[in-house]
Amino acid sequence: MLEHSILALASSPWVYVALFAFATIDGFFPPIPSESVVIGLAALAASTGRPAIAVLIPVAALGAFTGDQIAYTIGSKVDLHSVRLFRGGNGRKALQWAENSLAHRGSSLILAARYIPIGRVAVNMTAGALGFPRRRFTGLAALAGLTWAAYGTAIGVGAGVRLNGHPVIAVVVGIVVGIVVGLVIDWALRRFLPAGDEPVALG
Repeated sequence: MLEHSILALASSPWVYVALFAFATIDGFFPPIPSESVVIGLAALAASTGRPAIAVLIPVAALGAFTGDQIAYTIGSKVDLHSVRLFRGGNGRKALQWAENSLAHRGSSLILAARYIPIGRVAVNMTAGALGFPRRRFTGLAALAGLTWAAYGTAIGVGAGVRLNGHPVIAVVVGIVVGIVVGLVIDWALRRFLPAGDEPVALG
């Protein structure tokens, strides 16, 4: 019954609308798990042929790009130090990290932050607050969104191919692998960035 419901949902054109919405909102509201949605749908696509991967990647990338643009705009209009997310101890540290890091390596940070759910919100909002050139930010956000969508899709497809014929299990395995990869990326940033320059987790 669960498998039938999931397959029916994957066949609906509304799944692309939902994906775009998740990826967009995740750009400025981190509790929305857009990575898991991309990976899960890609696993279904590889296992069952639905939804279409050729549509999945650009929709996810466009949603991510839109969310990052919204985050930048919020940062340019609002005093981030007054935002509740950034007022607590870790939130304040994350904001300070983003401010300091953007000043030294803005382009690479914007690209890398797309893979850190809460980190990308802090970085993109801070880019807007600090007046990082909008045109340059737009190009970087487009590249980051595309690579992020391709990365999530690749993980999902890998799980779907390995577990062909078991779509629900493929979705679960794909999401778990995605979480593990995310933790590895976070560890790598903490390991190789200079001391005192590491991203700070919120919450």
